[in-house]
Amino acid sequence: MPYINCVTSQKLTEEEKERIKESLGKLIEVFPGKSEQWLYVGFRDGESLYFRGQKMEKGAIVEVKLLGNASRACKDEFTAKVCDLLNEEISVPGNSTYVTFQEYAAGNWGWNGGLF
Repeated sequence: MPYINCVTSQKLTEEEKERIKESLGKLIEVFPGKSEQWLYVGFRDGESLYFRGQKMEKGAIVEVKLLGNASRACKDEFTAKVCDLLNEEISVPGNSTYVTFQEYAAGNWGWNGGLF
């Protein structure tokens, strides 16, 4: 039950969102037991993002929420691949991209009227 929220400073076209969403569906498999089948992806584009006191023309924050725990190695690999993806697709450099992870126990994630 992963959820990925991709926040970008620039507006994205529907085509860019679709390509990024498709790529995230493949990248989520870095985490054992995770797949596109259960992946939620959200976009908040055109946001005002500031880093070091300066408005970012090209910046991104990717928030990843996972049911269960993931190893540091998996998170590191995912971070590298997401930075590459955003650089390739929308020209956001890795040094302008943050990736954060939140891990939830089954009792803290609900779906379909109940908790996992």
